[in-house]
Parts: sequence; structure tokens; C-alpha cells
Amino acid sequence: MENQLGKNDAAAGRNVATGSKPSILIVDDERNTREGLAMALRREWSVRTAESKDAALARLAEAPADVMLSDVRMPGGSGLELLQAAREKYPRMACVLLTAYGSVETAVEAMKLGAADFLTKPVNLDQLDIVLARTLRTRALERENRELRQRLDARYGLENIVGSSPAMERVFDVIRQAAPSMATVLVQGPSGTGKELVAQAIHHLSPRASGPFVAVHCAALSPTLLESELFGHEKGAFTGAIAQSRGRFEQAGGGTLFLDEVGEIAPEVQVKLLRVLETRSFERVGGSETLRADFRIVAATNRDLKAEVAAGRFREDLYYRLAVVTISMPTLAERAGDIPMLCDHFLKRFASESGSGAPKGIEPAALALLQAYPWPGNVRELRNAVERMTVLSRGDVITVADVPPEIRAGAEGAAKTAPAGAVAGESLADAEKRQILAALERAGGNRSKAADELGINRRTLHRKLAAWGVAPRRGPKEAT
Repeated sequence: MENQLGKNDAAAGRNVATGSKPSILIVDDERNTREGLAMALRREWSVRTAESKDAALARLAEAPADVMLSDVRMPGGSGLELLQAAREKYPRMACVLLTAYGSVETAVEAMKLGAADFLTKPVNLDQLDIVLARTLRTRALERENRELRQRLDARYGLENIVGSSPAMERVFDVIRQAAPSMATVLVQGPSGTGKELVAQAIHHLSPRASGPFVAVHCAALSPTLLESELFGHEKGAFTGAIAQSRGRFEQAGGGTLFLDEVGEIAPEVQVKLLRVLETRSFERVGGSETLRADFRIVAATNRDLKAEVAAGRFREDLYYRLAVVTISMPTLAERAGDIPMLCDHFLKRFASESGSGAPKGIEPAALALLQAYPWPGNVRELRNAVERMTVLSRGDVITVADVPPEIRAGAEGAAKTAPAGAVAGESLADAEKRQILAALERAGGNRSKAADELGINRRTLHRKLAAWGVAPRRGPKEAT
């Protein structure tokens, strides 16, 4: 029964991990042991064998294994030496050691070197099945965690905040510095500039990344509802409170609470929010029990909170509690040099979401229109415009005809300023390269001046030119 359970677990681990038989390398200098173990495991595993440390490393060089099962005492190199060498080259491979001379000291040393488990000879096959199944499940969970982390990086990390302009580099620098701390962060900027993306990045890059990210959109709720949402309520606290409800402070325990549009909070709720920030304690609506929660606050607003304080609409003491670290988001007009990169990012996303047939680029004249438009709705408006153009475009490349009329009108004829020599159907990458080289030419080879004209970071310009093989000009007056 126990043996069958182990085999079922191994099969379950196999299906989660790869969808086919997991691979195992059996290493033992005794031929009978190698062949016996191989015969016992072959039904559930793809088995290879080796008789020594050097032979095992050669087998792994040919094809890594999911698990290595190795004897400890072997001529020509011990199992512990093999474990250390294999883990250095194949850190994601699980290792289980076998020995006829088991001791606590050997087991401890094996675990320190990264062994997943340790068994004594003669091998109990039921126990071996269970150990290998557990090892395989652990390996599958580790891979799932890595993949989840990669998906979170793509969705919430700095990779999702697109831009290389000096204004955005300053934002990135503050995010990197503030994220590891417990400091409260206030993100300020007009609507559509990406304040919530910044809050998510701060959370994801912080030690609290494994905890919840809980968002509250303060402007959407009345003072009474907002108080209930934040603090929770007890059963019977008000009409319709048919059960106890945990508030967002409790839900954000161990993680981050994002207060969007914090400038819209009513004065009576501001007082209670200040107390929570000062004491980390609160009571549910209708309750008397004082609760404590471990959370970090990131707040965002499109208002000038200093002006709101001066006008008496926002508490000064609450402002200073929230603005321990401040991040000011630039408007899209202030970072127009990022528009080609943003367009490329949105095009790739929409192509991925809709499948084949989506445009793969934007012609230079159309891109010039987009860069000349003031974008009052900022990045959110640009995203919507690119999505609209993606849906309505009939070609592989978005043209001037695909640009919405209101954007063409708002750009005030900026299409006439598109660089000379524009080629219809030119890819976004080629258009970017041509525009950068043209700016460098106009600046007489001065990279700092070219970067300023383009609205991009100087380091970004250096990196792109190096990738294209463009060597810096040398001259007595050049500043690179």
C-alpha cells in the first residue's frame, strides 16, 4: 500500500513537472546495486546509470537529470564531492544520497551541500519511492514559484513601467531606493500617468512581495462606505451589515495597502486614517475591540496635496505621515521621447492578446503625429489610442490614416515635421534608429546634446549606439 502511494505521488509529480517521465541518474560503484535500483525505478522514471563521480558528471554533461541518486562511498571521488560539483553546475537538480555507513554527521554535511534527502543501505524500495516522490513534488513547486515570480516581474515589476527618459529614470531610482524600506510612499501625478503601476512595483520589489497587494479607490466611495471598507465592520453595525467583515487594513496584513486618490478622503475619515498610521491599531465599525495589523501604505493622488493643506481641505499632519517618500510622475508630454517605446510595448501586448494579424509597427509620419500630440490623458490615453489603431488598421503597419482624427487635429500638422526620407512600412525599430542618428548628426556628434533633443537618457543613447556599432566621434570640442 505504501509503495503504491509513493508511485502515485511520483506520477502526480511527473505530470505537474513535465508531462512525461522524470529523469533520474543512479550513481553507484556496485553494479548489482545500480542495476537493481534501475530495474525498480524504470517503470516510473527515465533511468540512466553511472559507476563513479567522473562518469556521473559526464552523463550530466550529455543531459541533465531531474534527480541524482548517488552512493556516498565510491572510489575516485565520494558522493559528497559529486554532490558539490553537480550542484554547482546544475543547481536545480535534486540530489538524494545513499550509504551503508549512515551517520548524523554525514547526513548534516549532505544537507548543507544541498542534498534533498539521505537514505541508508540496504535501500527500502517503499521508502525510496516516497522520498523520490516528495523530492519531485518539491522540485515542481520550486519551478512553479520561479515561473510565478517571472510572471509577476513581467506584470508588476519595473519592466511594466516603460520609459527611458531622464524623468522616468528619476522615478525608477526612487522606486528602487524606497521599495526595500517600510517607509510610506506618496505617488503624485495627473490621471493616466501610471501611479498604480508604481505602487505595484514598490510592493513587488519589497520584502513584502509575498504578501497581498490590496487597493482601495477612495474617490469611488462615500465617507461611510470608505470607513467600512478600510476598517471593516461588525455584524449589525448598520443596516445591511448581516455579518462581520474584515477591512482592507486587516486584508493587507503582511503586505501593502494602496490608497488611490487619497486626496478625496473626507475630513472625518482623515482623522481616523491618521490614527492608524500613528498607532497601527483600529476598531471595526460598530466594534470595541482594538485590532492591530502589519501593513505598508502607498498612497496616490492627482491633487496638489500641499495646496489642499493650505486651503484647509487636507490635514497637514496626515500629509506629512503619507509623504515620507514622494514620487512625482511626469506627464506624457514631459516625456515625449518615451512615446516610440510605449507604442512598441502596447503593440506587442495587443498582438499577444489578439493573436496574429495585429500591426507590427507604426510608420514614422504617424509616430511624429503621436509625439506632437499633447496627450491630456497621458499614458492611459496613448494606450487606448494604440489599441484603437490596432483594431481598425488594415495593414501590417499603422499609418497616418489610422491615427484618430482628434489626435491628428491636436498635433497641429506635426506630420509635416516627420524626418526626411521616411519610408512607408518602416519598422518602429528602424524609425527609431534613423531618428536617433539624425539627431546625432544635427548635434555634430555630441551625444549629450542629441540625448537632450530626443528626450532620452544619455546612458540609453550610448547603449543603443553601441548596439548599432556606432563609434563616438572624437574631437577637441566633443562631449560624449
